[in-house]
Amino acid sequence: MKIPLFHCLMKIDGKAWRTIWLESDGASVGVIDQTLLPHRFGSLRLATLEDAAHAIRSMQVRGAPLIGATAAYGLWLALRTDASDENLERAYAVLLDTRPTAINLKWALDEMLAAVRNRPRTERAAVALQRATDICDEDVAINQAIGRHGLALIEEIAARKKGGRVNVLTHCNAGWLATVDWGTATAPIYMAHDKGIAVHVFADETRPRNQGAALTAWELGRHGVPHTVIPDNTGGHLMQHGMVDLVIVGTDRVTAQGDVCNKIGTYLKALAARDNGVPFYVALPSPTIDFTVSDGVAEIPIEQRSGDEVATISGKTADGRIETVQVIPDGSAVANYGFDVTPARLVTGLITERGVIAASRPALAQAFPERAEVSPESAAKVRA
Repeated sequence: MKIPLFHCLMKIDGKAWRTIWLESDGASVGVIDQTLLPHRFGSLRLATLEDAAHAIRSMQVRGAPLIGATAAYGLWLALRTDASDENLERAYAVLLDTRPTAINLKWALDEMLAAVRNRPRTERAAVALQRATDICDEDVAINQAIGRHGLALIEEIAARKKGGRVNVLTHCNAGWLATVDWGTATAPIYMAHDKGIAVHVFADETRPRNQGAALTAWELGRHGVPHTVIPDNTGGHLMQHGMVDLVIVGTDRVTAQGDVCNKIGTYLKALAARDNGVPFYVALPSPTIDFTVSDGVAEIPIEQRSGDEVATISGKTADGRIETVQVIPDGSAVANYGFDVTPARLVTGLITERGVIAASRPALAQAFPERAEVSPESAAKVRA
């Protein structure tokens, strides 16, 4: 499939950016270092497999689609120096081990493996580069389609409110920083804003790591979208008082039956939305669907990250210094689960590149029949 060229949505200081790109030397990859945001902006050059693995593991790049794209380029970087079967397998294993929850990582690596496995060693690096580039362009196209389908939901609410402000609540960062461009949950928001619809975003701060406050707010501000950062516990209160028209979140993995795994705290937002009659939508690209998993609570591995992410917090001081401080007492134990699972019954709909569909096994299989075809072993696992 020939992938069209897309403009970059986001501009930083007047320059158009994607979150990942091939450097001018043709031998390395550039990425935005997300650990510096929102108070500093900088990029990284990834020249080796180890560079790519470190960027994913340290969350210099993050977000399921961008993790997949970075892993794809990481496999290419490995093959540039050694295109042997042994190095291919090693690179695959190293990258797969960087983050356990987001399924896009494995999907992208499997795509790369399928592209190069039966190629002569002399051709593997070039083929890998082309497939990694295509994965990035495909992600942009998918996110644009998600934006168009989600835009219709916002337009419907705007019409019902006779042009009144549409208030969207989102959790964590499912914006362009989590993808190659546009974002998943934010794509409909950007399109609505660009179309002149009065749209406003309540952005959960999303501790730990504060991706909502640090990343979602930063990119919404750069695009000129009105927004308000709120503590994670505020969403239910806003919904009780009719201040939220719909919730749109992203996801790191969706099961065959429509369960949604996303940043910790998403489940609580879904419960509050259900209790208050607020539509709860999940925006996702099809590579995020895992048809080999049925029960999200029982089967999806939930990443447990360093307790430092809970025990400490970083920010800018009054004199402009970036400092990290401890916010809990010495000696207190910390638990840091990175994700939770929202059961399909709490999801109003899944916003995909092929439309807004029900969070159910039949709807997912009908919308993505080519993805639903799994191995006999995996099929047996799903049926069980």
